[in-house]
Amino acid sequence: MSDPTLSSPLFAHVLIQQFASAFLAILFLQSGMDKVLDWKGNLAYQVQYFSKTPLALGVPGMLGLLTVLELAAGGLSAAGVIAVLAHRGTTLAFLGAALSTGTFLCLFLGQRIAKDYSAAAGMAPYFLVGLAAMFLTAG
Repeated sequence: MSDPTLSSPLFAHVLIQQFASAFLAILFLQSGMDKVLDWKGNLAYQVQYFSKTPLALGVPGMLGLLTVLELAAGGLSAAGVIAVLAHRGTTLAFLGAALSTGTFLCLFLGQRIAKDYSAAAGMAPYFLVGLAAMFLTAG
């Protein structure tokens, strides 16, 4: 298959796939690495954030799981950018988008449980980006 021309809808579609995957890769690799590099600071913040919720005792485990989810979503999304660029398909980009969207749901749930409704509302655009990325990269 030849490369699409700059003015073709296919070129725009491939570029949008790459941009959506890159957005998710940047978002989650930075967030996950921040948790790894500043574990104590993030843990202290999360302990305080969930202190008055039923999740208070599970914060270290939840933070560990969230860190793994974020790094995996970011890594898959980054691999997806490379795969789309190398004409290797969109499977990795789709998996990165799907895991990212699931991670957004985890974050949204935590914010709702903590009764941080404004932060939860702020999660909606990110969730929509994840859904759009899934749609755009679906085989």
